Amino acid sequence: MSDLAIDRGDIEDAADRIGPHVRVTPTLVVDARDFGLEIDATITLKLECVQHAGSFKTRGAFNRVLSNEVPPVGVITASGGNHGVAVSHVAARLGLHAEVFVTETTPEAKVARIRANGAEVVIAGRYYDDAQSAMHARAEETGALFVHPFNQPETLAGQGTLGRELERQAPELDSVLVAVGGGGLIAGVSAWYEGRARVISVEPESIPAMARALAEGKPVEVEVSGLAADSLGTKEIGSLAFPIAQRYVADAVLVSDDAIRRAQRALWDRVRVLAEPGGAAAMAALLSGAYRPRPGENIGVLVCGANTDPATALG
Repeated sequence: MSDLAIDRGDIEDAADRIGPHVRVTPTLVVDARDFGLEIDATITLKLECVQHAGSFKTRGAFNRVLSNEVPPVGVITASGGNHGVAVSHVAARLGLHAEVFVTETTPEAKVARIRANGAEVVIAGRYYDDAQSAMHARAEETGALFVHPFNQPETLAGQGTLGRELERQAPELDSVLVAVGGGGLIAGVSAWYEGRARVISVEPESIPAMARALAEGKPVEVEVSGLAADSLGTKEIGSLAFPIAQRYVADAVLVSDDAIRRAQRALWDRVRVLAEPGGAAAMAALLSGAYRPRPGENIGVLVCGANTDPATALG
């Protein structure tokens, strides 16, 4: 029996459970020279940005909801944006009521998508912790099923289906670059690979929660700021995600906001892929040199979200 929150069996179960409800997202093999990189490496982009609701979060949200009996009052969550969009999508598809608590700084494009899916939106405070506190009080009052963005086993296993899918599409990968916020995605992906590929954490320099946690041997609280704060802005890595990352994540690198912005532009200019800042962070590690591949390395890059206003992203 594993001492971790999830294992490959849990991810297999999640894949069976959510399979009818999520897209198998495509991969795209690109030439490093297309991005101005003089490196001997093969790059495979995993375009999870075209998933239902615009990000990988849909996988974990579906698995959490489908794994539990949902009370008549429905589901509830707090989110900086993408998770709220995902939960509202899941609720709409399954005919459930959803209440989503967001912050004052959640981008309007994401709030609009949550509302368009029929969910009730509550704006509660400037920071995610404020929204989460208000949400927990409401959940106690109503009894709604709480869908956590990253710190529930069902969520981790749902996100792990992305790793399972990628390995089937590109079994030759040596490394996989993953953007990190609360750690749910990288925990799921690394739990699937179990060291068969090197899983690399990528975070903004202004939100180094995983890098600090791995360096200090435990989750620690960091300040949250910067371009990708709405999707990667978690003060502390989740308690369930960290032990998985500690065992399986090979390295952690940091990228600047400028590098993330350049990666957004490069993805659009070179392959016409629109990514939000958090969704482009993994690519930023490669383009900026924060991650330096070995000669002949096969690299997977997760482009994990696209919930952004094109005028803002490409302006």
